[in-house]
Amino acid sequence: MPRPTKPRWVEFYPDVTYFKPAGTPMSDLDEIALGVDEFEALRLKDFVGLEQEECAERMNLAQSTFQRIVTQARTKVASALVQGKAIRIQGGNFLVSPRGYVCQDCKQEWVSQSPGDTYSVCPACGSEQVDVFRKVPTGPPRRGRRGMGGHGRHRRGAGRGNERT
Repeated sequence: MPRPTKPRWVEFYPDVTYFKPAGTPMSDLDEIALGVDEFEALRLKDFVGLEQEECAERMNLAQSTFQRIVTQARTKVASALVQGKAIRIQGGNFLVSPRGYVCQDCKQEWVSQSPGDTYSVCPACGSEQVDVFRKVPTGPPRRGRRGMGGHGRHRRGAGRGNERT
């Protein structure tokens, strides 16, 4: 049985979620659905210009999973452009990343309780010197290559004193 898909973290939910070729009636168009997580992968990599490793970290994914998502998204967008199809951004397995804040005066940090919350004044000292940052989601450690060496594969029991000789 495969593992359940872990939700991807997105920092930006688009206001505009539908794009269509000009001059073609809606009734004549085919659509391609682009998931919100795929849209976020394109935004981080191609629009913001981050390195793949940082994109994966911000979406709380393994780097290989991020690569698969961004490749799939690029294929869908290219297909829509070449074949004259509409693009609808909707769905996907995602959570909106909480927004973090830090006060420049007292160095207090806090995280919004819901995606729509915004703060312009520090709740601890009342200062208006508040900066916004995105909190990197915490969760169980990702499986994969990081910290394992080689290709991320190991023998059962390796590293626990059970090495085969």
